[in-house]
Amino acid sequence: MPADLDFPVIFLLPSHLGSEELQELVEQIPTLTYDINEAEVILGKISRKERALFELRKRKLVTEEVEKDERTPPASPPRKRIRLSATPALGSSDLDSDTCSEGEIQRRLVGPVFVPKVEPTVKVAKLSWFTDSLSAGEVLPLDDKYAIYRGRKAMQPPPAPASVQTTPTKSTSNILTRAHEDSHPRTPPSSQKRYSSQGSSQKPGSTYASHPVTKTPKRPALLRQTTSEHDLDTHLPPIPPCLHTTYSCQRSTPANPPNQEFISLLLQIRLARTLTGDKIGVRAYSSAIATVAAYPFPFQTQNEVARLPGCGQKIALLYQEYKTSGTLKEVEEYESDPKLQVLKLFYDIWGVAETTAREFYNKGWRDIDDVVEYGWDGLTRVQQIGVKYYDEFLLKIPRREVEEIGGVILKEANKIEEGFGMVIVGGYRRGKKESGDVDVVLSHRDEEATRGFVERIVVGLERRGYITHTLLLSTANTERGQEPVAWKGDSRVAGSGFDTLDKALVVWQDPNYEGEGRNTNPHRRVDIIISPWKTAGCAVLGWTSGTTFQRDLRRYCKKEKGLKFDSSGVRSRKDGAWVDLESDPVTGEPAPDMLTAERRVFKGVGLEWREPEERCTN
Repeated sequence: MPADLDFPVIFLLPSHLGSEELQELVEQIPTLTYDINEAEVILGKISRKERALFELRKRKLVTEEVEKDERTPPASPPRKRIRLSATPALGSSDLDSDTCSEGEIQRRLVGPVFVPKVEPTVKVAKLSWFTDSLSAGEVLPLDDKYAIYRGRKAMQPPPAPASVQTTPTKSTSNILTRAHEDSHPRTPPSSQKRYSSQGSSQKPGSTYASHPVTKTPKRPALLRQTTSEHDLDTHLPPIPPCLHTTYSCQRSTPANPPNQEFISLLLQIRLARTLTGDKIGVRAYSSAIATVAAYPFPFQTQNEVARLPGCGQKIALLYQEYKTSGTLKEVEEYESDPKLQVLKLFYDIWGVAETTAREFYNKGWRDIDDVVEYGWDGLTRVQQIGVKYYDEFLLKIPRREVEEIGGVILKEANKIEEGFGMVIVGGYRRGKKESGDVDVVLSHRDEEATRGFVERIVVGLERRGYITHTLLLSTANTERGQEPVAWKGDSRVAGSGFDTLDKALVVWQDPNYEGEGRNTNPHRRVDIIISPWKTAGCAVLGWTSGTTFQRDLRRYCKKEKGLKFDSSGVRSRKDGAWVDLESDPVTGEPAPDMLTAERRVFKGVGLEWREPEERCTN
């Protein structure tokens, strides 16, 4: 197992890695770090030194290449592995956490306290070094076969000894105050524009001065443990069997888990990683959040967190910080960072992903007014609509209104063609009190009825005044004769062909209002999905479940069953043929309803049935 191998601290480059490959590597690397300054080895799917140097420059890691005659290090004791569960050691009472520097707070260890050494050099290695090491069952030497580049990290000079005073003595309180101010950059005054987000008065189109800062590699923090926490650790509840799997689709994840407050902070960190393009961090935090959300007990100690799959010491240290302070420093930094707040502002525009948000920022735009004034003509039609209804799309939709919208859609569907069934999916079906949008799946036992139906229902709802704009209208399923698309192998571009059902993504406004003048009812985002009856169970399953649940369901089907799953059906990875999991296995009769079909898909792929309220992965 990878956890038995003593790998150095590894930073993984996401470049050229597919979504599934990236997820597998994140789960396999036992010493993964999200801070490149902590890494001893930088691992990536690269083969040239020039590319390695580009990746280092891109991440502002300053190094000096190590010549061959410098590469042989002096003999030193082997690196020790940190123990995450331990009993108080002799002499540990002498430790005073108040005297330790930030990032070096000690926990009680068996025997001498060991602080990991931060290596002054870093190696950029081919991905094959890691995979070959797993195959060999040992950590292979990082020789010229695998190492692309070796560099010495640029270090800041050490601080002057405490006994040498070069400035007049200041009071302790003043020193602490100044240190706190130095560690939190001052936020420029907020713009007076309506949609500014802690912005700057910088003119759009100009460029901020950017000065790369050489960071001193941080010393990894250790878990500390009080005597009372040690006593609690000896009576921890057993890890539920379902948490021994990495697939969130194999466990129950409720909407309001016992550690929800801590999860909310982790979600903010994941959002910050999303905005900065840290794909590895996003994947790692998604896995950790899914595990914590499925854990059925309130956490008592950090070691209780560290033992959970997908969490480890990184998440345990964050829990330790949360337990002590009630918050997380990284969350506070995210909330006070002007750039991240601007990126979040753009990211909340419907039709703008994180990459586009960064493009807007790099153009010098700092608020919605800048987007309108300087970039309106360059926006897609969908983005223009997202800007126009920015405030309204951020409003949550109560369950009662979701049900009313669903009722109007089903009534219109049966007015056009009698016999349609509908399931309201998404967050509503998972039990959310409020939803960001409304998702419905429509189907009919007669396959001819669903052919081209999406266009007919959009026209009908437009005539009645409910649909004001159509953002996307896809008839891909109708155009291929409503046959489940054959899987075309792993060589296919990632993401292409996913969910090829007919669908309409629309802007909705209730045309019924009181009084005179303009309709003041809020505009809502509504997705109408049309599925043939033979794959309706897959559609309902895919559009109901939380994001991580869906991702892990696809990964589970691939790794454990040799199947390709998406909302438009299940296919074999051997020959690409459609696999019918929804008809009765004995009689071949179609499912009597859409919810029965969904249950049959669970059974067909070998999963225990989970109620929609148990699929609340974020």
